[in-house]
Amino acid sequence: MSQSLLRALGLLDLVAGGTATLGELAEGTGTHKSTVLRLLRVLEDAGYVHHDEQHRYVLGSHLFRLAQQALDSFDVRAVAAPRLRRLRDDVGQTVHLAAFDGSVATYVDKLEPRSAAVRMASRIGNTAALHCTAVGKVFLADLRPPDRAELVATLEFPRLTTRTLTGPEELLAEVATVAEAGWAQDHAENETFVNCVGAPVRGADGRVLAAVSISVPDVLLPHEAVLDLVPALLSATADISRSCGFLDHPDEKENS
Repeated sequence: MSQSLLRALGLLDLVAGGTATLGELAEGTGTHKSTVLRLLRVLEDAGYVHHDEQHRYVLGSHLFRLAQQALDSFDVRAVAAPRLRRLRDDVGQTVHLAAFDGSVATYVDKLEPRSAAVRMASRIGNTAALHCTAVGKVFLADLRPPDRAELVATLEFPRLTTRTLTGPEELLAEVATVAEAGWAQDHAENETFVNCVGAPVRGADGRVLAAVSISVPDVLLPHEAVLDLVPALLSATADISRSCGFLDHPDEKENS
């Protein structure tokens, strides 16, 4: 990569981080002001930065268009697939990937063990209720508490098993625990004799893009043994999140 291109990319990172004036940018890159100004003019002509009357530089509109196009074309399912296959093989159980449309979770991928003794009834495209599934609780936990309470107040609470949560207060209490723990469980709440654990996949902005779950009939593993799969699940979702641009520690970017 050419030195000029590296410097231009470094300038974009500094501008994105709030470094604004020509002098600050020259100091931040360790480059002479005349060189920085030349690069900034190229970036400005292309719409990547612009400056105001005080000659403070900010990101330009073309970058936002590119960012939106990247988001529109980003396929979490494709990014997650290799790591989900490894998770499926590591735990030997059914793995789901779910997306959230604001009111229900929808399964967008399903990976069953290669020699599954018991097949799960779920299918890609099936929806999952928020109040009684691990993936549903993961999505609720990502919402701000006021937004979470507002959404939960609109939900119906059909009792699907004897363990199904039956009201907003119960659900909100459990989701608060999920938000703190970083993972959720469905202890035979959606289907009798099926236990699940779920965890979030996060994007570059920290918001949840998808949820991954491991679902296990209790004829294969008891509930306690399903909980033992949580570390493997969290390792997989952390890997997928990093592939989606999420940095758990902000200083990773500075040191990379």
